[in-house]
Amino acid sequence: MRIGTGLLLGLLTGLLWGTIAVALTGISLTLITGLPATPIISAGALGGAVNAAIIMLRAPADRTPGLYLVAFAAVIVSMMLVSFGAPFSLAFSESSLIQAFGVGLIALAVTFANRAVLIDIQSGMLKRYKIDLVIVRTLKGFGFVFFSVIVILPFYVMVMTSLKNQQDLFLNPLDLSIDLTQGAASLFDSYVELFTKFNFGRFLLISTIVSVCTVVITLAFSIPGAYAVARLKFPGQTVLSSSILLIYLVPMIVLVIPLYAVFSQLGLRNTVVGLLIVYPATTVPVALYMLQGYFRGLPAELEEAGLMDGLSRFGVIWKITLPLALPALASVSLYVFMIAWNEFLFAFMFLDDPDIFTLSRGVVSLNSSEVPRQHLMAGAVIATVPILVIFLWFERFLVQGLTAGSVKG
Repeated sequence: MRIGTGLLLGLLTGLLWGTIAVALTGISLTLITGLPATPIISAGALGGAVNAAIIMLRAPADRTPGLYLVAFAAVIVSMMLVSFGAPFSLAFSESSLIQAFGVGLIALAVTFANRAVLIDIQSGMLKRYKIDLVIVRTLKGFGFVFFSVIVILPFYVMVMTSLKNQQDLFLNPLDLSIDLTQGAASLFDSYVELFTKFNFGRFLLISTIVSVCTVVITLAFSIPGAYAVARLKFPGQTVLSSSILLIYLVPMIVLVIPLYAVFSQLGLRNTVVGLLIVYPATTVPVALYMLQGYFRGLPAELEEAGLMDGLSRFGVIWKITLPLALPALASVSLYVFMIAWNEFLFAFMFLDDPDIFTLSRGVVSLNSSEVPRQHLMAGAVIATVPILVIFLWFERFLVQGLTAGSVKG
């Protein structure tokens, strides 16, 4: 093994992955078991560095599975020695199996990460390209871990808290483990109470109606508008095309106050109709912008052929343009639906009657000292899961629409 920039970079990446792995495992152990686990960061960092050093002992072509197995074992040994047998500041007799699994998981994660970053890196002096390659791989892996954690961790806490009862949360707020022996009725008690006592079934219905109607109204205005901007020639076409999104330069909070005053005078405040006026006004510009870009990419010759065959301009849009634009329509519909479903500011300002609360407005109504925290978290889960399921379900049709529109060469 030659000592050079390759070895130095390997040790640094090993330190990074060891630190990240032990920190995340310690947090997970606390959330899963409720034990006050405090990970020994130095133990994880040293284990990661030793792991990288062992991997760098041999040239990339000579690294065998046995070498990686030795590096894996070295992480475990290093962590146990440095932490004196307590890598999470807990006696190993406490949840020993879970702690052992955690240490093994750290070793596996560090070995996998170092292998991915250093797979073709030697220990000697490196050229600039190889140095940049290690840095890019490390940053890519760090970004993947970072964004995965900030997405998964809050959702996990939200779901687990919604399944707890008030007594358990008071006894140990950090213990998010679930006792499956208590039965489904007790686990989902918060959800049952939301639908039976807090009218969440109606909130879901109102949000669904408002979101679907917003999509329909938005498409009704944006399809002809986008087609006109993309295909027709008229004075000011270029200015209109480039200024569609100017409305988003104005913060929505600035628009709320005058709209509140106007809607109060017109009797539209505290009504679903008021939301169906405001929501499309905020979604039509972005839908128009997305669709006009897609319409421009469609072959104009197909529409010209339709006009020559006797179709009217609306017939061309209905029979030729829209079928070809189904992937774009699906994307716009999903985007607009998500905006309407998650919108909170206008719903909070305009709606006072609980009978017409949207889901986001209903969740906020739970945020009081009189409502247990698990009910608030259950409401957040109810607001999140439907849109997540719709997105995953819609994604299949997006992919199918894109592949169906491909042309064989």
